[in-house]
Amino acid sequence: MSPPGVPPLPSWLVPRPRLTDRLSQGVLGPLTVVVGPVGAGKSALAVEWAHTRRAPGPVAWVTCDGAEEQPDVFWPRVLAALREAAIDLPSLAAPPLTPLGFTVPLARTQDTTGPYDSDEDGPEQGAPQAPLEGRGELRGQPPPTAGRRTTADGPPQSAGENALEQGPPQASPKGRGELRDQPPPTAGRRTTADAVEPHGFPAAAGQPLLVAALAADLAAREEPVVLVLDDFQPESGSPVAEGMVRLLRHATPALRLVVVSRRDPPLHLHRYRLAGDLTELRTGDLAFDDRETAALLAQHGVEVPRPVVKTLRERADGWAAGLRLAAMSMQGHPHPERFVARFAGEDEAIVSYLVEEVLDGQPPAMRRLLLTTSVLDHLNAELATRVAGQEAGRHFAALVAQSSFLQHIGHGWYRCHRMFADVLRVRLRHEAPDLVPDLHGRAAEWLGEHGLLAEAVRHALAADDRRYADRLVVHQLAIGQVLALTSTRLPGELLTRTPPAGPTGAAREAPGPESALVTSAAALARGDGPACTESLALADRLIGELPGGGTDRIVRCRLAHSVIRMTRDRPRHLTAARAAAADAERLFARLPRGLLEDRPELVALTLSVRGRAELREGDLKAAEASLTTALKAACAAENGALRRDCLSELALLEVLRGRFRAADQFAGHARHPAPQASSEPDPSLAALYVVRSWIGLTRLDVPRARGELSRARATLRQAPDPFVTGVGSLVAKLMTAVETGTARPETLDTIPDITADGWLAEGLRQSVRHACAASLDEARARRLPARSVSGARGTPDPRPRDERAPVESLSARERDVLRHLAQMMTTEEIADELYVSVNTVKTHLKSVYRKLAVTRRSAAVRRARELELL
Repeated sequence: MSPPGVPPLPSWLVPRPRLTDRLSQGVLGPLTVVVGPVGAGKSALAVEWAHTRRAPGPVAWVTCDGAEEQPDVFWPRVLAALREAAIDLPSLAAPPLTPLGFTVPLARTQDTTGPYDSDEDGPEQGAPQAPLEGRGELRGQPPPTAGRRTTADGPPQSAGENALEQGPPQASPKGRGELRDQPPPTAGRRTTADAVEPHGFPAAAGQPLLVAALAADLAAREEPVVLVLDDFQPESGSPVAEGMVRLLRHATPALRLVVVSRRDPPLHLHRYRLAGDLTELRTGDLAFDDRETAALLAQHGVEVPRPVVKTLRERADGWAAGLRLAAMSMQGHPHPERFVARFAGEDEAIVSYLVEEVLDGQPPAMRRLLLTTSVLDHLNAELATRVAGQEAGRHFAALVAQSSFLQHIGHGWYRCHRMFADVLRVRLRHEAPDLVPDLHGRAAEWLGEHGLLAEAVRHALAADDRRYADRLVVHQLAIGQVLALTSTRLPGELLTRTPPAGPTGAAREAPGPESALVTSAAALARGDGPACTESLALADRLIGELPGGGTDRIVRCRLAHSVIRMTRDRPRHLTAARAAAADAERLFARLPRGLLEDRPELVALTLSVRGRAELREGDLKAAEASLTTALKAACAAENGALRRDCLSELALLEVLRGRFRAADQFAGHARHPAPQASSEPDPSLAALYVVRSWIGLTRLDVPRARGELSRARATLRQAPDPFVTGVGSLVAKLMTAVETGTARPETLDTIPDITADGWLAEGLRQSVRHACAASLDEARARRLPARSVSGARGTPDPRPRDERAPVESLSARERDVLRHLAQMMTTEEIADELYVSVNTVKTHLKSVYRKLAVTRRSAAVRRARELELL
């Protein structure tokens, strides 16, 4: 049994409990609005909620006339709906007199300009008239609704608005077509039944008194009343809007108003929003989710996999009518997955529906604004004005207020509903195809001026203005985005560039240096080395031909040239990459201050190249500073490759210092996320494998150490690095010494990698010697078990473990020193770590040696591990 006055529950309705729950919570407050575009399922949702019977009191349902709402039609409907819901209105039980002392005769059709038919037929002013016989029978009855369905006909519809919100077309019951096809009342005229308010007040003079009386009756109630206004869209400041504002203000707390509309109702929403008394369900909330989409498809006998459901929902932007139309088209389709893959706003049914229901009903200026701005994915008032023109731009505020297809995304920006935007673009191409490139060009200029590079480039390419797109990329220092140095990518069309035609090519305009640079970067990004080098040489020549007055342009072009060289040479030619990095650093100083803050990928690339070179030159402190700064910049740029490169180099630096725990931490961070498969070798991987091999050796995990070393050698064959190759060779020799049982300090003098000239810089020899000694001491302390040595030529030390306790217990500070000692840190490094002097560390070390009955640091670490002090 349906609640009184509420339309019946359609059989095709898709249950949406997540939204009906929100409505149930909303009606606990004074105002709830459900605002969405045509076909979004607004009315169907309200009907579903009303049938859940979770309202705090009786529900009165009023189906309105949208923007054409007239007070002498609206208020009788409200009163009739309230009475139909069995709500007592004592103040309106008897027809009172008008303020002038007259009752209004119920006569023939009257003009809306006054309460009387004409001067001749109407009574003399001031003469009281007796009520006509039978007026009481008509009191409270709603007037005929032109072009709308009654309660018995199902969910209310206005001009086909909700016909496709959720339900498929339904056959008309006998006689319904005759009612629906009746023309609306003549504009500006009132029928006999509409001539009088139910309480006897003429519309113009009596509305304030009616609202006051109605508000008083509702406010006096103890039980709340829920009033649902479906398709309520009066103009701001209209009598209906002002009357509802007063009613809502004075009838609280008993009145709970639910407004269903295509646009924001003029009810001072901001006041209720600030007070926390407003519940809002908007276009994004009304969008179908995957579960609801699957349920809708099932109604039409369509079953597809979850990924296909998700794709359809995303393509339709969750729009109920679009999904319903797609489901109807998919019924009986031999390949529904293929249909979904092609489904878009260009579908004939979608175009016809939205053009008829939305576009053709717009005024000419608004229609032009919608069509011209359809080339934009996101827009604000200034951008819309630049694209559509000053005259059309003046209507932007009205457009966003009246169209729920434009969704606010913050800071004055709006996003057009995907399918509606597709329809608008189709109409624009049909009606003004020659205008499209110019619109894209205007958009590209504005977006480029405001730093919205990706969108600007996309529009420039759509306008077929590649030179402007290239200049944007180079002048905004975004060449790194073409080279995939950032998580932000530019349109894929840039990666399909081919080198410009040479002198034998067609007679076309020679490219500028920016075009040659972007073409070179695109070739490098797709792995075409020869094309990259060819375009880079052309760019170098064109930059040299630029006039001297264009200094800033030259600086930016030269910087892009250096960035491309660094990216190309970094994997295999570190010396050439280091020279390019030095050029880039000189150019950084000539750029406007603060410009590089938005381009951290350039800083990360330059400093990572410099840090790698400094490490191989033996300047460990400079390398650590460069790589640490580069790591921070790489994280800011969200560049996984550069981040891994910096971490791997820092791990290599720490392992060469003998700080194995710190090296292990850096190596662990470098493993996540895992590198993606690529045709280009990653120079950081070889260093990472060598570090992990050395760390495995210190832990006597020989199988792991050999496996990592094997991976390093395979990587070095693709991306040779003499320095990393030398470190790997050193690790292999240390591994042999451990396995053969010859891990003694004197062994280091027999390793040529440390003593002879070659890959190891002079400044690194002492540090590397210390790291090797530390790893050998660590290996001796752990005493490799016989079962873990596969094919070893020596025999492990079989002596039993020393279980003697220390002479005295170690103090807390001595334990701290001992823990740092186990990390192979020098005395100075321990002092820095503990914020004490070097002499204090030496005093603690002497005490540790005495208590553990040892004389050397390696023996102290071994003895502490045996006693489980570490």
